[in-house]
Amino acid sequence: MAKNTIFYVCNDCGDSFSKWQGQCGSCGAWNTLTEFKQPVNTRNTKTKTNQKGYAGAKESVQKLSEVRLENISRLSTKNSEFDRVLGGGIVPGSVILLAGTPGAGKSTLTLQTLCELSSDIKSIYLTGEESLSQVAMRAVRLKLPTENLDIAAETDVLAVLGMVNQLQSQLVVIDSLQSMYHPDVSGTPGGVTQLRECAHALTQYAKQNGVAMIVICHTTKDGGVAGPRVVEHIADVMMHLLVMEGSRFRELRAQKNRFGSINELGILAMMPDNGYLRAVTDPSAIFLNRSRQPHPGSMVAALWEGSRSMLVELQSLVVESSQGNPRRLAVGLDQNRLNMLVAILLRHGDLAIFDQELYVNLVGGLKISDPSTDLPLILSMVSSFKNRAIPQDWIAFGEVGLSGEIRATPSGIERIRQAAQQGFCHCICPKANAPKRAPQGITVYSVETLTEALDVLDSMETK
Repeated sequence: MAKNTIFYVCNDCGDSFSKWQGQCGSCGAWNTLTEFKQPVNTRNTKTKTNQKGYAGAKESVQKLSEVRLENISRLSTKNSEFDRVLGGGIVPGSVILLAGTPGAGKSTLTLQTLCELSSDIKSIYLTGEESLSQVAMRAVRLKLPTENLDIAAETDVLAVLGMVNQLQSQLVVIDSLQSMYHPDVSGTPGGVTQLRECAHALTQYAKQNGVAMIVICHTTKDGGVAGPRVVEHIADVMMHLLVMEGSRFRELRAQKNRFGSINELGILAMMPDNGYLRAVTDPSAIFLNRSRQPHPGSMVAALWEGSRSMLVELQSLVVESSQGNPRRLAVGLDQNRLNMLVAILLRHGDLAIFDQELYVNLVGGLKISDPSTDLPLILSMVSSFKNRAIPQDWIAFGEVGLSGEIRATPSGIERIRQAAQQGFCHCICPKANAPKRAPQGITVYSVETLTEALDVLDSMETK
Protein backbone atom coordinates (compact mmCIF):
# COMPACT_ATOMS: atom_id res chain seq x y z
CA MET A 1 0.00 0.00 0.00
CA ALA A 2 1.38 3.38 -1.04
CA LYS A 3 2.20 5.82 1.71
CA ASN A 4 1.13 9.43 1.87
CA THR A 5 3.68 12.00 0.80
CA ILE A 6 4.84 14.16 3.71
CA PHE A 7 6.19 17.66 3.05
CA TYR A 8 6.52 20.93 4.93
CA VAL A 9 5.06 24.24 3.73
CA CYS A 10 6.00 27.75 4.88
CA ASN A 11 2.97 29.66 6.12
CA ASP A 12 4.46 32.99 4.96
CA CYS A 13 5.75 32.40 1.42
CA GLY A 14 4.13 29.04 0.60
CA ASP A 15 7.34 27.30 -0.47
CA SER A 16 7.56 23.57 0.32
CA PHE A 17 10.42 21.42 1.64
CA SER A 18 10.95 17.69 2.01
CA LYS A 19 12.36 18.03 5.56
CA TRP A 20 11.47 20.23 8.51
CA GLN A 21 13.81 23.09 9.35
CA GLY A 22 13.63 25.96 11.77
CA GLN A 23 14.12 28.69 9.20
CA CYS A 24 12.46 28.86 5.79
CA GLY A 25 15.10 28.70 3.09
CA SER A 26 13.10 30.98 0.78
CA CYS A 27 11.82 33.90 2.87
CA GLY A 28 14.02 33.51 5.97
CA ALA A 29 11.10 33.37 8.44
CA TRP A 30 11.51 31.29 11.59
CA ASN A 31 9.19 28.52 12.82
CA THR A 32 6.73 28.90 9.93
CA LEU A 33 6.97 25.38 8.42
CA THR A 34 3.89 23.17 8.86
CA GLU A 35 3.67 19.46 8.11
CA PHE A 36 1.22 18.30 5.41
CA LYS A 37 0.28 14.84 4.19
CA GLN A 38 -0.73 14.52 0.57
CA PRO A 39 -2.33 11.29 -0.67
CA VAL A 40 -0.61 9.78 -3.67
CA ASN A 41 -3.90 9.58 -5.61
CA THR A 42 -4.22 13.40 -5.78
CA ARG A 43 -1.67 13.47 -8.57
CA ASN A 44 -1.38 11.33 -11.65
CA THR A 45 1.80 9.43 -10.89
CA LYS A 46 1.62 7.17 -13.95
CA THR A 47 4.42 7.91 -16.40
CA LYS A 48 5.40 6.22 -19.60
CA THR A 49 8.63 4.24 -19.44
CA ASN A 50 10.77 2.94 -22.26
CA GLN A 51 12.39 -0.45 -22.47
CA LYS A 52 15.24 0.59 -20.18
CA GLY A 53 12.85 1.76 -17.46
CA TYR A 54 13.48 5.49 -17.72
CA ALA A 55 10.53 7.86 -17.64
CA GLY A 56 9.60 9.49 -20.96
CA ALA A 57 9.81 8.29 -24.52
CA LYS A 58 11.84 9.33 -27.52
CA GLU A 59 8.67 9.54 -29.59
CA SER A 60 7.41 12.46 -27.48
CA VAL A 61 10.45 14.62 -28.35
CA GLN A 62 10.33 16.73 -31.49
CA LYS A 63 12.11 19.64 -33.07
CA LEU A 64 10.91 23.11 -32.17
CA SER A 65 10.58 23.92 -35.87
CA GLU A 66 8.19 20.98 -36.29
CA VAL A 67 5.71 22.19 -33.67
CA ARG A 68 2.40 23.10 -35.32
CA LEU A 69 1.28 26.64 -34.68
CA GLU A 70 -2.46 27.07 -34.31
CA ASN A 71 -4.12 30.35 -35.17
CA ILE A 72 -6.01 30.99 -31.93
CA SER A 73 -8.55 33.78 -32.05
CA ARG A 74 -9.01 35.83 -28.90
CA LEU A 75 -12.36 36.36 -27.29
CA SER A 76 -13.27 40.01 -26.80
CA THR A 77 -14.68 40.93 -23.38
CA LYS A 78 -16.70 43.79 -24.97
CA ASN A 79 -14.78 46.14 -22.68
CA SER A 80 -12.02 47.99 -24.52
CA GLU A 81 -9.93 48.64 -21.40
CA PHE A 82 -10.21 45.03 -20.23
CA ASP A 83 -9.17 43.83 -23.69
CA ARG A 84 -6.26 46.28 -23.74
CA VAL A 85 -4.74 44.95 -20.51
CA LEU A 86 -5.32 41.34 -21.60
CA GLY A 87 -3.42 42.00 -24.82
CA GLY A 88 -6.41 41.96 -27.17
CA GLY A 89 -8.88 39.65 -25.44
CA ILE A 90 -9.18 36.31 -23.66
CA VAL A 91 -7.13 33.42 -25.04
CA PRO A 92 -8.95 30.04 -24.97
CA GLY A 93 -7.39 27.69 -22.44
CA SER A 94 -5.80 30.49 -20.42
CA VAL A 95 -6.07 31.02 -16.65
CA ILE A 96 -6.50 34.64 -15.58
CA LEU A 97 -6.06 35.65 -11.94
CA LEU A 98 -7.93 38.83 -11.02
CA ALA A 99 -6.87 40.24 -7.64
CA GLY A 100 -7.89 43.39 -5.84
CA THR A 101 -8.89 44.94 -2.55
CA PRO A 102 -12.41 44.43 -1.17
CA GLY A 103 -14.90 46.66 -2.98
CA ALA A 104 -12.67 47.28 -6.00
CA GLY A 105 -15.21 45.67 -8.34
CA LYS A 106 -13.73 42.24 -9.15
CA SER A 107 -17.06 40.39 -8.99
CA THR A 108 -18.83 43.20 -10.84
CA LEU A 109 -16.32 43.22 -13.70
CA THR A 110 -16.39 39.45 -14.17
CA LEU A 111 -20.17 39.18 -13.85
CA GLN A 112 -20.88 41.86 -16.42
CA THR A 113 -18.30 40.30 -18.75
CA LEU A 114 -19.93 36.87 -18.57
CA CYS A 115 -23.46 38.21 -18.94
CA GLU A 116 -22.53 40.12 -22.06
CA LEU A 117 -20.65 37.15 -23.57
CA SER A 118 -23.06 34.37 -22.58
CA SER A 119 -25.09 34.83 -25.78
CA ASP A 120 -22.00 34.11 -27.91
CA ILE A 121 -20.15 31.49 -25.84
CA LYS A 122 -21.17 28.92 -23.23
CA SER A 123 -20.33 30.53 -19.87
CA ILE A 124 -20.78 29.72 -16.19
CA TYR A 125 -20.31 31.79 -13.04
CA LEU A 126 -19.32 29.75 -9.97
CA THR A 127 -19.54 31.55 -6.64
CA GLY A 128 -18.25 30.31 -3.33
CA GLU A 129 -18.72 33.48 -1.31
CA GLU A 130 -22.17 34.77 -2.24
CA SER A 131 -25.57 33.13 -2.57
CA LEU A 132 -27.29 32.88 -5.92
CA SER A 133 -29.83 35.51 -4.89
CA GLN A 134 -27.05 37.98 -4.07
CA VAL A 135 -25.47 37.53 -7.49
CA ALA A 136 -28.88 37.84 -9.14
CA MET A 137 -29.56 41.10 -7.27
CA ARG A 138 -26.27 42.53 -8.51
CA ALA A 139 -27.07 41.53 -12.10
CA VAL A 140 -30.48 43.23 -11.87
CA ARG A 141 -28.91 46.38 -10.43
CA LEU A 142 -26.38 46.45 -13.27
CA LYS A 143 -29.16 45.81 -15.83
CA LEU A 144 -27.30 42.86 -17.35
CA PRO A 145 -28.69 40.23 -19.74
CA THR A 146 -28.96 37.03 -17.65
CA GLU A 147 -30.98 34.68 -19.88
CA ASN A 148 -28.02 32.61 -21.18
CA LEU A 149 -25.63 32.62 -18.21
CA ASP A 150 -25.27 29.49 -16.07
CA ILE A 151 -24.59 30.02 -12.37
CA ALA A 152 -23.95 27.76 -9.38
CA ALA A 153 -22.84 28.07 -5.77
CA GLU A 154 -20.13 25.46 -5.14
CA THR A 155 -16.82 25.30 -3.26
CA ASP A 156 -15.69 21.73 -4.08
CA VAL A 157 -13.18 22.15 -6.91
CA LEU A 158 -13.84 18.63 -8.24
CA ALA A 159 -17.58 19.30 -8.30
CA VAL A 160 -16.88 22.59 -10.06
CA LEU A 161 -14.88 20.88 -12.78
CA GLY A 162 -17.61 18.26 -13.09
CA MET A 163 -20.21 20.97 -13.75
CA VAL A 164 -17.99 22.69 -16.28
CA ASN A 165 -17.36 19.40 -18.09
CA GLN A 166 -21.03 18.41 -18.09
CA LEU A 167 -22.23 21.78 -19.41
CA GLN A 168 -19.30 22.04 -21.85
CA SER A 169 -18.66 25.61 -20.77
CA GLN A 170 -15.90 27.52 -22.56
CA LEU A 171 -15.65 30.52 -20.24
CA VAL A 172 -15.63 30.09 -16.45
CA VAL A 173 -15.41 32.51 -13.54
CA ILE A 174 -14.36 31.23 -10.11
CA ASP A 175 -15.31 33.58 -7.25
CA SER A 176 -13.07 33.10 -5.41
CA LEU A 177 -10.01 30.81 -5.26
CA GLN A 178 -9.74 31.23 -1.48
CA SER A 179 -13.23 29.76 -1.03
CA MET A 180 -12.46 26.55 -2.99
CA TYR A 181 -11.25 23.30 -1.46
CA HIS A 182 -9.96 19.97 -2.78
CA PRO A 183 -11.63 17.00 -1.05
CA ASP A 184 -8.53 14.80 -1.39
CA VAL A 185 -6.19 17.29 0.27
CA SER A 186 -5.96 18.07 3.97
CA GLY A 187 -6.22 21.62 5.25
CA THR A 188 -8.87 24.30 5.43
CA PRO A 189 -10.07 26.35 2.43
CA GLY A 190 -7.75 29.28 1.86
CA GLY A 191 -4.76 27.42 3.31
CA VAL A 192 -1.46 27.08 1.49
CA THR A 193 -1.93 23.47 0.41
CA GLN A 194 -5.57 23.88 -0.59
CA LEU A 195 -4.82 26.96 -2.68
CA ARG A 196 -1.98 25.23 -4.47
CA GLU A 197 -3.89 22.04 -5.26
CA CYS A 198 -7.04 23.89 -6.33
CA ALA A 199 -5.01 26.13 -8.61
CA HIS A 200 -3.27 23.10 -10.12
CA ALA A 201 -6.58 21.32 -10.73
CA LEU A 202 -8.20 24.35 -12.39
CA THR A 203 -5.14 25.07 -14.54
CA GLN A 204 -4.76 21.45 -15.66
CA TYR A 205 -8.41 21.24 -16.73
CA ALA A 206 -8.23 24.59 -18.57
CA LYS A 207 -5.16 23.55 -20.57
CA GLN A 208 -6.44 20.09 -21.45
CA ASN A 209 -9.91 21.23 -22.54
CA GLY A 210 -9.25 24.71 -23.96
CA VAL A 211 -11.47 26.39 -21.36
CA ALA A 212 -10.73 29.99 -20.40
CA MET A 213 -10.92 30.64 -16.66
CA ILE A 214 -11.05 33.92 -14.76
CA VAL A 215 -10.19 33.23 -11.12
CA ILE A 216 -10.84 35.95 -8.53
CA CYS A 217 -8.26 36.10 -5.73
CA HIS A 218 -8.00 37.88 -2.40
CA THR A 219 -5.05 40.12 -1.61
CA THR A 220 -2.87 40.64 1.44
CA LYS A 221 -2.11 43.94 3.18
CA ASP A 222 0.90 44.36 0.90
CA GLY A 223 -1.26 44.03 -2.21
CA GLY A 224 -0.03 40.56 -3.23
CA VAL A 225 -2.18 37.51 -3.88
CA ALA A 226 -3.07 35.72 -0.64
CA GLY A 227 -1.45 32.29 -0.64
CA PRO A 228 1.69 30.66 -2.06
CA ARG A 229 3.53 32.26 -4.95
CA VAL A 230 3.10 29.10 -7.00
CA VAL A 231 -0.49 30.23 -7.65
CA GLU A 232 0.84 33.24 -9.54
CA HIS A 233 3.47 31.17 -11.35
CA ILE A 234 1.08 28.62 -12.86
CA ALA A 235 -1.41 31.24 -14.08
CA ASP A 236 -1.08 32.78 -17.54
CA VAL A 237 -2.26 36.27 -16.61
CA MET A 238 -2.04 38.03 -13.25
CA MET A 239 -4.10 41.23 -13.04
CA HIS A 240 -4.75 43.74 -10.27
CA LEU A 241 -7.85 45.93 -10.00
CA LEU A 242 -7.06 48.94 -7.82
CA VAL A 243 -9.18 51.77 -6.48
CA MET A 244 -7.80 55.17 -7.40
CA GLU A 245 -7.74 57.20 -4.20
CA GLY A 246 -10.61 59.60 -3.70
CA SER A 247 -12.39 58.83 -6.98
CA ARG A 248 -14.81 56.43 -8.63
CA PHE A 249 -12.20 55.29 -11.13
CA ARG A 250 -10.47 51.92 -11.13
CA GLU A 251 -6.98 51.10 -12.34
CA LEU A 252 -6.46 47.74 -14.08
CA ARG A 253 -2.88 46.53 -14.54
CA ALA A 254 -1.28 43.24 -15.53
CA GLN A 255 1.55 42.03 -13.34
CA LYS A 256 2.09 39.01 -15.56
CA ASN A 257 0.83 38.25 -19.07
CA ARG A 258 2.02 35.41 -21.28
CA PHE A 259 -0.04 36.67 -24.20
CA GLY A 260 0.67 40.40 -24.10
CA SER A 261 2.49 43.31 -22.51
CA ILE A 262 2.49 44.01 -18.78
CA ASN A 263 2.93 47.75 -19.36
CA GLU A 264 -0.69 48.37 -20.38
CA LEU A 265 -2.94 50.38 -18.12
CA GLY A 266 -6.72 50.20 -18.19
CA ILE A 267 -8.97 52.82 -16.62
CA LEU A 268 -12.52 51.92 -15.61
CA ALA A 269 -15.19 54.20 -14.20
CA MET A 270 -17.77 52.93 -11.72
CA MET A 271 -21.12 54.48 -12.55
CA PRO A 272 -22.63 56.23 -9.52
CA ASP A 273 -26.20 55.07 -10.21
CA ASN A 274 -25.74 51.28 -10.40
CA GLY A 275 -22.03 50.50 -9.97
CA TYR A 276 -21.47 49.37 -13.58
CA LEU A 277 -17.78 49.43 -14.59
CA ARG A 278 -17.46 51.32 -17.88
CA ALA A 279 -14.31 51.64 -19.97
CA VAL A 280 -12.64 55.06 -20.07
CA THR A 281 -11.38 55.36 -23.64
CA ASP A 282 -9.77 58.79 -23.11
CA PRO A 283 -7.99 58.75 -19.71
CA SER A 284 -6.41 62.16 -20.33
CA ALA A 285 -9.82 63.76 -19.95
CA ILE A 286 -10.16 62.66 -16.31
CA PHE A 287 -6.61 63.69 -15.36
CA LEU A 288 -6.77 67.16 -16.93
CA ASN A 289 -9.74 68.58 -15.07
CA ARG A 290 -7.98 71.87 -14.41
CA SER A 291 -9.20 75.29 -13.34
CA ARG A 292 -9.59 78.00 -15.95
CA GLN A 293 -6.97 80.26 -14.41
CA PRO A 294 -3.32 79.10 -14.30
CA HIS A 295 -1.73 78.68 -10.88
CA PRO A 296 1.93 78.47 -9.87
CA GLY A 297 3.25 74.94 -9.44
CA SER A 298 1.04 73.28 -12.09
CA MET A 299 2.49 71.53 -15.16
CA VAL A 300 1.12 68.93 -17.56
CA ALA A 301 3.24 65.85 -18.37
CA ALA A 302 2.91 63.43 -21.28
CA LEU A 303 3.21 59.83 -20.07
CA TRP A 304 3.42 56.65 -22.09
CA GLU A 305 1.52 53.65 -20.75
CA GLY A 306 1.69 50.50 -22.85
CA SER A 307 0.59 51.53 -26.33
CA ARG A 308 -0.87 55.00 -25.77
CA SER A 309 -0.02 58.42 -24.43
CA MET A 310 -1.69 59.88 -21.35
CA LEU A 311 -1.63 63.50 -20.25
CA VAL A 312 -1.61 64.15 -16.50
CA GLU A 313 -1.24 67.20 -14.31
CA LEU A 314 1.61 67.53 -11.84
CA GLN A 315 1.31 69.95 -8.93
CA SER A 316 4.09 71.22 -6.67
CA LEU A 317 4.02 73.38 -3.56
CA VAL A 318 7.26 74.88 -2.27
CA VAL A 319 6.97 76.77 1.02
CA GLU A 320 9.38 78.05 3.63
CA SER A 321 10.22 75.60 6.36
CA SER A 322 10.00 76.48 10.02
CA GLN A 323 11.85 73.32 11.02
CA GLY A 324 15.44 72.26 10.75
CA ASN A 325 14.51 69.23 8.66
CA PRO A 326 12.19 70.35 5.83
CA ARG A 327 9.45 67.91 4.92
CA ARG A 328 9.10 66.38 1.46
CA LEU A 329 6.00 64.50 0.42
CA ALA A 330 5.24 62.81 -2.93
CA VAL A 331 1.76 61.49 -3.75
CA GLY A 332 1.60 59.22 -6.79
CA LEU A 333 5.31 59.65 -7.53
CA ASP A 334 8.56 58.10 -6.32
CA GLN A 335 9.80 59.77 -3.14
CA ASN A 336 13.45 58.84 -3.78
CA ARG A 337 13.31 60.25 -7.29
CA LEU A 338 11.94 63.49 -5.92
CA ASN A 339 14.94 63.85 -3.60
CA MET A 340 17.26 63.18 -6.53
CA LEU A 341 15.61 65.90 -8.65
CA VAL A 342 16.02 68.42 -5.83
CA ALA A 343 19.77 67.70 -5.81
CA ILE A 344 19.98 67.96 -9.61
CA LEU A 345 18.13 71.29 -9.52
CA LEU A 346 20.62 72.62 -6.99
CA ARG A 347 23.70 71.49 -8.93
CA HIS A 348 22.68 72.20 -12.54
CA GLY A 349 19.85 74.71 -12.14
CA ASP A 350 21.50 76.88 -9.49
CA LEU A 351 18.27 76.87 -7.53
CA ALA A 352 18.41 75.90 -3.85
CA ILE A 353 15.13 74.53 -2.53
CA PHE A 354 16.68 71.92 -0.24
CA ASP A 355 15.81 74.11 2.76
CA GLN A 356 12.17 74.45 1.65
CA GLU A 357 9.24 72.18 2.39
CA LEU A 358 8.20 70.42 -0.80
CA TYR A 359 4.88 68.73 -1.64
CA VAL A 360 4.21 67.17 -5.05
CA ASN A 361 1.04 65.47 -6.26
CA LEU A 362 -0.06 63.55 -9.33
CA VAL A 363 -3.65 64.69 -9.89
CA GLY A 364 -6.28 61.98 -10.24
CA GLY A 365 -5.00 59.36 -7.79
CA LEU A 366 -2.79 57.60 -10.33
CA LYS A 367 0.54 56.09 -9.22
CA ILE A 368 3.37 55.99 -11.74
CA SER A 369 7.14 55.54 -11.93
CA ASP A 370 7.70 56.88 -15.46
CA PRO A 371 11.05 58.79 -15.58
CA SER A 372 9.64 61.06 -18.31
CA THR A 373 7.95 63.04 -15.51
CA ASP A 374 11.35 64.37 -14.34
CA LEU A 375 11.35 67.47 -16.53
CA PRO A 376 7.72 68.60 -15.97
CA LEU A 377 8.10 67.92 -12.23
CA ILE A 378 11.20 70.16 -12.01
CA LEU A 379 9.41 72.87 -14.00
CA SER A 380 6.44 72.73 -11.64
CA MET A 381 8.72 73.05 -8.60
CA VAL A 382 10.48 76.04 -10.12
CA SER A 383 7.11 77.59 -10.94
CA SER A 384 5.94 77.22 -7.35
CA PHE A 385 9.22 78.47 -5.89
CA LYS A 386 9.21 81.60 -8.06
CA ASN A 387 5.43 82.00 -7.68
CA ARG A 388 5.07 82.24 -11.43
CA ALA A 389 2.28 80.37 -13.21
CA ILE A 390 2.94 78.36 -16.36
CA PRO A 391 0.41 78.92 -19.16
CA GLN A 392 -2.09 76.09 -19.43
CA ASP A 393 -1.30 75.33 -23.06
CA TRP A 394 2.25 74.21 -22.20
CA ILE A 395 3.32 70.59 -21.77
CA ALA A 396 6.64 68.83 -21.14
CA PHE A 397 8.25 65.41 -20.89
CA GLY A 398 11.77 64.07 -20.56
CA GLU A 399 14.10 62.22 -18.21
CA VAL A 400 16.70 64.28 -16.35
CA GLY A 401 20.10 62.70 -15.76
CA LEU A 402 22.45 63.31 -12.85
CA SER A 403 24.72 65.44 -15.03
CA GLY A 404 21.81 67.69 -15.96
CA GLU A 405 21.21 66.26 -19.44
CA ILE A 406 17.69 65.72 -20.78
CA ARG A 407 17.43 62.14 -21.97
CA ALA A 408 15.14 60.88 -24.70
CA THR A 409 12.04 58.87 -23.85
CA PRO A 410 10.22 56.21 -25.89
CA SER A 411 7.42 57.21 -28.30
CA GLY A 412 8.19 60.91 -28.19
CA ILE A 413 6.43 61.69 -31.48
CA GLU A 414 3.22 60.03 -30.30
CA ARG A 415 3.29 62.06 -27.07
CA ILE A 416 3.60 65.32 -28.98
CA ARG A 417 0.84 64.30 -31.37
CA GLN A 418 -1.47 63.45 -28.44
CA ALA A 419 -0.71 66.82 -26.85
CA ALA A 420 -1.60 68.62 -30.09
CA GLN A 421 -4.89 66.73 -30.29
CA GLN A 422 -5.73 67.84 -26.73
CA GLY A 423 -5.22 71.50 -27.67
CA PHE A 424 -1.74 72.18 -26.26
CA CYS A 425 0.25 74.77 -28.19
CA HIS A 426 3.77 74.49 -26.69
CA CYS A 427 5.86 71.44 -25.76
CA ILE A 428 9.26 71.18 -24.07
CA CYS A 429 10.90 67.85 -24.89
CA PRO A 430 14.34 66.23 -25.26
CA LYS A 431 16.18 67.16 -28.44
CA ALA A 432 16.38 63.51 -29.46
CA ASN A 433 12.55 63.33 -29.42
CA ALA A 434 11.98 66.51 -31.43
CA PRO A 435 10.19 65.75 -34.73
CA LYS A 436 11.50 67.06 -38.02
CA ARG A 437 8.07 68.54 -38.60
CA ALA A 438 5.89 69.29 -35.60
CA PRO A 439 2.17 68.53 -35.72
CA GLN A 440 -0.06 71.40 -36.75
CA GLY A 441 -0.90 73.83 -33.97
CA ILE A 442 1.95 73.05 -31.56
CA THR A 443 5.42 74.57 -31.14
CA VAL A 444 8.16 72.22 -29.96
CA TYR A 445 11.10 73.44 -27.85
CA SER A 446 13.88 70.86 -27.93
CA VAL A 447 16.40 71.00 -25.09
CA GLU A 448 19.56 69.07 -24.27
CA THR A 449 20.25 70.24 -20.73
CA LEU A 450 18.28 71.35 -17.70
CA THR A 451 19.72 74.85 -18.09
CA GLU A 452 18.15 75.16 -21.55
CA ALA A 453 14.79 73.97 -20.22
CA LEU A 454 14.86 76.57 -17.42
CA ASP A 455 15.74 79.27 -19.99
CA VAL A 456 12.63 78.33 -21.97
CA LEU A 457 10.60 78.54 -18.77
CA ASP A 458 11.97 82.01 -18.03
CA SER A 459 11.21 83.26 -21.55
CA MET A 460 7.58 82.16 -21.69
CA GLU A 461 4.92 84.79 -21.19
CA THR A 462 2.40 84.26 -18.41
CA LYS A 463 -1.13 84.46 -19.66
